[in-house]
Amino acid sequence: MHALQDTAMRTAAELPGVTHEHPFGPEWEVFKVSGRVFLLVTDVPGEPVAVLKCDPEDALALRGEHAGITPGYHMNKRHWITVHAGRDVSGDLVEELVRESYLLVRAGLPRDRRPVLPDDLARSG
Repeated sequence: MHALQDTAMRTAAELPGVTHEHPFGPEWEVFKVSGRVFLLVTDVPGEPVAVLKCDPEDALALRGEHAGITPGYHMNKRHWITVHAGRDVSGDLVEELVRESYLLVRAGLPRDRRPVLPDDLARSG
């Protein structure tokens, strides 16, 4: 695993109600909240990447600011981004993107399926 992937997976695993699965085979690390995907980690495109849900306007801005962020690999290009390892993306940004992806997916869940957030995460969500 590359540092980008380690950071993304560690951040995701620390969030409330998250499951880690392999529904697409062993080469895909899939993180879900209440059954809905918010992070995929893989080397399938030939390099280490993390694929995350993102607000469409934020996705556009992030792709404009960072060469290491491109449209979602094998996902809806408007609502998902791919973060590439070894480019201009810091570990702090990866952590923030994972948390934002989680919060975005969580917000789309029915209220009774939303995990309770700790205070620090609830303020940002």
